[in-house]
Amino acid sequence: MMKKLLILFVIVFVGSVAQAQRVTPPETLIRNATVITVTRGTLENTDVLLRNGKIAAVGKNLNASTNARVIDGAGKYVMPGIIDAHSHSMLDTINEGTLAVTSMVRTEDVLNPSDVDLYRGLAGGVTTLNLLHGSANPIGGLNTVVKIKYGRPALEFLFPGAMPGIKFALGENVKRSATPNQPGVTRRYPSTRMGVEETIRDAFVRARDYKRAWDEYRAAAGKDKNLVQPRRDLQLEPLVEILEGKRYVHAHCYIASEILMLINLADEFGFKIKTFQHVLEGYKVAKEIAAHGAGASIFADSWSYKIEAYDAIPYNAAIMTRAGVVVSMNSDSDERARRLNIEAAKAMHWGDLTEEQAMRLITINPAIQLGIQERVGSIEVGKDADVAIWNGHPFSVYSRVDTTFVDGVVYFDRQQDLARRADLAKERATLEQAEPNKPPARGQSPETPRRRRPTHDDTIEEEQP
Repeated sequence: MMKKLLILFVIVFVGSVAQAQRVTPPETLIRNATVITVTRGTLENTDVLLRNGKIAAVGKNLNASTNARVIDGAGKYVMPGIIDAHSHSMLDTINEGTLAVTSMVRTEDVLNPSDVDLYRGLAGGVTTLNLLHGSANPIGGLNTVVKIKYGRPALEFLFPGAMPGIKFALGENVKRSATPNQPGVTRRYPSTRMGVEETIRDAFVRARDYKRAWDEYRAAAGKDKNLVQPRRDLQLEPLVEILEGKRYVHAHCYIASEILMLINLADEFGFKIKTFQHVLEGYKVAKEIAAHGAGASIFADSWSYKIEAYDAIPYNAAIMTRAGVVVSMNSDSDERARRLNIEAAKAMHWGDLTEEQAMRLITINPAIQLGIQERVGSIEVGKDADVAIWNGHPFSVYSRVDTTFVDGVVYFDRQQDLARRADLAKERATLEQAEPNKPPARGQSPETPRRRRPTHDDTIEEEQP
C-alpha cells in the first residue's frame, strides 16, 4: 500500500513539474508608455522589452523578434508589480494559537493556489506576497514569500531564493486582551506584556544552548565517531537560524514601549528585527528603529480600532521615512490588497512625501524588507518581468490595471476578463439549476451558512480586528 502511495506521489509531483516547464513566457514589447522605474525616475514615451521572464531592455525605439507580442502603451503607465509585505491570502489557516512559541509550523504547508483573492490582487497590480502566520503567539510560524501565479500549482508560487522569515507578535493579541477570564479556566501564558518579553527571551536562551550543543558536536564529531548527536528540536531550529542571520524576523507590534523592548532583546542576543509590522506608534521611536536597522510595514490610515491603536496617526509613514526607516504599505487584508496603490498615494497627502517616495512604499521598499530587491521592486534590466500596465497614473482613484505580468507571463488581462464574463454567467446559471444547488422547498430549512473567513492577522477569537 505504501509503495502504491509513493508511486502516486511521484507521478503527481513529476506531472506538476512537467506542467510548470510548459509555461514559456512569450517575448513582449510595450511601446511608448510612461515607465515608472522607481529607482531611476519616470521615463516618458519609453519602451519596455520582456524576454525569457526578465526585463531585457528599457529605452526608446526598441526592437523585438517577429513573434513578439507588441502592446501599444501610449497614454498608459508601466510600473513594477506591487509587493505586499504582510498578507494572509492563499492561507487555509492563519493562527496556531495553542502555544506561545510555534516556530515549528510553516505557512508553506497550507497554501491554497485557487484562492480567488489572488486573482483580485493581480487585478490590482500585485505580484508578490509575504504570507505571514497570525499574531496569536509571541513567536509564531514560518512565513512564505510567493509570486502570484494564479491557476498554477502551489509549488510554482514559491519565490525562489527569497530569504526565509518568521512571525513574532507583541501586544493585545498575544496576551489575549479580548479573551474573558472564566472561573476555573487557566489562560494561556503569557497574559501580560512582561510575560511576552520573558517568553521570547526564554526561547532564545534555549535556542542559544541548542546551537552551542550542535556546534560542540560538529567540532568533535570528526575526532570521535561514537558521539551521539543532540536531539533535533524543530521549535528551536528556526530560532538558531535567526541567531545565525539566516532567517528574518517580522514582528507584529503597536506601542512604542514594546518596539523598544524587542529592539533591546534582539540586541541582547545579537540579531536584527527585519521589519516591524503595523508599528502604529513607530513615529514615536523612529530614530531607534532606524538605528537598529529595522524596516516598518504599516497601514496608511487605520487607527483607534482597539486600545493599543489609539495613538496611531496617518503621518507615520512620512515621519519614519524622514528618520531613515525603510517603510512599506501592506494590506493584511484580501480587500485592502486590491488597492495598495491608493494606500501608498495617501502618504503624499499625509506627510507630503514625494511621488517617488510614495511609490517606493509598495515596490522597492517591501522588496528590501524581504531581501528580494535584486530580483523585483523596480523596472531595471535583468530584473524579473513582474510589471503592471495601468490605463492611467497608478495613484489616481480612476485608474485601473489593464495587464499584469509575473515572470513575463500574463496572469491578468482586463480585456480577456471582460470577454469571459458572459460565458461565466452562463456557466453559473447552469450550475444553479443542478439539483444540489436548487433552493430548499417551502418548509425546509436552508443549510447553516459558513462563517466568514477572517482576513486580518489581528484575529484572536476569529472576530476581533
